[in-house]
Amino acid sequence: MKCLRAEHLVSTERTPRQRRWRPQIYRKCTDKAWLFLFFLFWAGLVFIMGYSVTAGATGRLLFGYDSFGNVCGKKNSPVEGAPLSGQDMTLKKHVFFMNSCNLEVKDVRFSSRILCVSSCPEEQLNTLEEVQLFANTSGSFLCVYSLNSFNYTQNPNADSLCPRLPVPPSKSFPLFNRCIPQTPECYSLFASVLINDVDALHRTLSGIMSGRDTILGLCILAFALSLAMMITFRFITTLLVHIFIALIVLGLLFVCGVLWWLYYDYTNDLSTELDTERENMKCLLGFAVVSTVITAVLLVLIFVLRKRIKLTVELLRVTNKAISNSPFLLFQPLWTFAILIFFWVTWMAVLLSLGTAGAAQVIEGGQVEYKPLSGIRYMWWYHLIGLIWTSEFILACQQMTIAGAVVTCYFNRNKNDPPDRPILSSLSILFCYHQGTVVKGSFLITVVRIPRAVLMYIYNTLKEKHGAWSSCVSRCCYCCFRCLDKCLCHFNQNAYTTTAINGTDFCTSAKDALKLLSKNSSHFTSVNCFGDFVIFLGKVLVVCFTAFGGLMAFNYDRVLQVWAIPLLLVAFFAYLVAHSFLSMFETVLDALFLCFAVDLETNDGSSEKPYFMDQEFLSFIKRINNLNNARAQRDKNSLTNEEGTELRPL
Repeated sequence: MKCLRAEHLVSTERTPRQRRWRPQIYRKCTDKAWLFLFFLFWAGLVFIMGYSVTAGATGRLLFGYDSFGNVCGKKNSPVEGAPLSGQDMTLKKHVFFMNSCNLEVKDVRFSSRILCVSSCPEEQLNTLEEVQLFANTSGSFLCVYSLNSFNYTQNPNADSLCPRLPVPPSKSFPLFNRCIPQTPECYSLFASVLINDVDALHRTLSGIMSGRDTILGLCILAFALSLAMMITFRFITTLLVHIFIALIVLGLLFVCGVLWWLYYDYTNDLSTELDTERENMKCLLGFAVVSTVITAVLLVLIFVLRKRIKLTVELLRVTNKAISNSPFLLFQPLWTFAILIFFWVTWMAVLLSLGTAGAAQVIEGGQVEYKPLSGIRYMWWYHLIGLIWTSEFILACQQMTIAGAVVTCYFNRNKNDPPDRPILSSLSILFCYHQGTVVKGSFLITVVRIPRAVLMYIYNTLKEKHGAWSSCVSRCCYCCFRCLDKCLCHFNQNAYTTTAINGTDFCTSAKDALKLLSKNSSHFTSVNCFGDFVIFLGKVLVVCFTAFGGLMAFNYDRVLQVWAIPLLLVAFFAYLVAHSFLSMFETVLDALFLCFAVDLETNDGSSEKPYFMDQEFLSFIKRINNLNNARAQRDKNSLTNEEGTELRPL
């Protein structure tokens, strides 16, 4: 008997017990190894930041520099072997090309000498006497620094030390204070060389910097629209939902029409000779096609799901009641937005410094050129991974904080006495126990998004060099990764909520959430999905109006600006801001339904095990069940044939 009892104990120990749900009872530090890995990764980012500060020279890109290594508009340090370097250019803020009408690029540098001048000549100078007179009257010296203005007409080598005559009239364009020639023939040649033959990274950065005021204004517009959408969802009604959907439809149709009209305008513009204009035209075609497809898909979905609007309004009211228990949740996106802005500004400053990191080398004639340092491109990729991972980590912290506050309020027996400071309690639990879980979830999204970026680059490369088959395969792979990204985001959100409930690690929480939701999916899947779809439409509305403002603003400056990438950055920023604000409703909604599923799993509504949910939420769930049962009954009746015999499956 003792042996049988011992064998029974051994068998029960080997049999895995099903893990019980224990809301907010047990806590421990989760995924500590991932938190340590994130610290190591950020140590590398800090190294790159310090390296960019010491080796980079953002001033060369922003303000321009001459052929002798002097940055215009500031005091410079001398370069050994270059006698004309190290000059004080504080009063000389403009970049002047001595041969602007015949500008060429040889070995990634300009063949013409470049000087820093105090002002650009606004009238044509035909002789050296006029150049000398302009120097004496304006204090802007257009010849090499070693030649005194009194010797402009006397030095026998003045032809090689002064600009080629005639000097065309020029004007300081807000493209980094460059003196741009104003005559049509010189202007087209100058712009073609200056824009088309410069490195792609510098062209992109120059496009961003030249439109920085417009980009800043559009970012403020996106912030205001996101705030307005959050207030709209907070006080939602059926009428507001109908107005909101009407605005979505009009906005999508209007943006599509504007994109196709601009593309038609570009194709009929006979002056489209520069690569920048051609690139803008190609990007307009791509934007128009993609926006048309998205508009068609969204319009079909809105038409199909239009009958669920009433239930969606009730669902959002239940969500708003949960938010009213912790009203400071509405301000949660603000600090997330502030942290993201600070991080993005820092990231962009480091990128600018890395783009200008180079060693000064003296070439013939005492001129100076900057050679890119080895390993810079690897640092760019590391820096890009840091952008994605850290941004996702910040957004995941917001999701975890909101989910923790909802869990604290939901699993409170006394609904008339809500818990004090649930957001601070959720933040303290996050930073004390679950930072590693957030790091792991954000890393999974980063792993998916990096191949997406690589596949998009491969698609753009194969589209021009190879056949349609290769580009189609890469495009399909990109779409698969995008779908995986969307599923993974929802997967992570449920894992974060389960961690807030049970205090388990990421993988355990994700598995438990998946089992529980698949078991109770019949209760709320359809209504929850449509609620998320309405919130997604709010993000689309913000992006549509911001993109329309960007199209109108950037279209006024077609020639000297590749505005496709700035427009993409603005649209991406608008979506991230809208996501930061409106994802709060998504997080609350998903957390509520997961808490409801845990409530059903652990309680039965009896006096011994009463539900944690309030009566309003319970009545809403009952209405959903009644609608689902009625729909199931109609489907069952539709399977009955004309003789009244039910068609049974084999």
